[in-house]
Amino acid sequence: MTKYRILLLLSILIPLSLPTYVVFADIGPKPSMEFEFELLDGITITSGILYECDQSDCSDAAPMEELGPQRLACDSISCSAVAYGFAPYHRLEIQFSDGKTRSSNIFETIDFDSVYLVTINADDLSVEEVSGSPAPPYEDFPAEPNSTIYVVVGCVCILLLIGLITSAIIFFVRRSRKK
Repeated sequence: MTKYRILLLLSILIPLSLPTYVVFADIGPKPSMEFEFELLDGITITSGILYECDQSDCSDAAPMEELGPQRLACDSISCSAVAYGFAPYHRLEIQFSDGKTRSSNIFETIDFDSVYLVTINADDLSVEEVSGSPAPPYEDFPAEPNSTIYVVVGCVCILLLIGLITSAIIFFVRRSRKK
């Protein structure tokens, strides 16, 4: 029965000896684009694709990847995009309820948060810059607790664990010699 107690004690002490750290992942504001449409009577948006380009002529256009919160989302009257970071140039391709898919002119990223007005023409879209706002000021992460405490507690736990293992080995060696 003592073997089980030792294993239980070890299974409790080992996790407690590991230091804990606060981890921050995927936090903070992300750049966004809002597309406001001047819709024709009876026409609604059914889907959309935002192409990103590094070249000003969009010869290297590629659809924006959907990764976590990064995506283009459209409802029946507008679209919005959130990304970890946008390419400098874009082209919008929207499918409408009239069955037509229209592509926009090439437009640039205005700012961190950008608003665009999209005019629907017979065969294409015209995207105009409306406004943009810069990235919010950098915010520091909350102060981390003093790591010295974690180091000291971790060292004490490791020393206790080494002492416990050494005691267990000595105990079992002496016990086996008595038999």
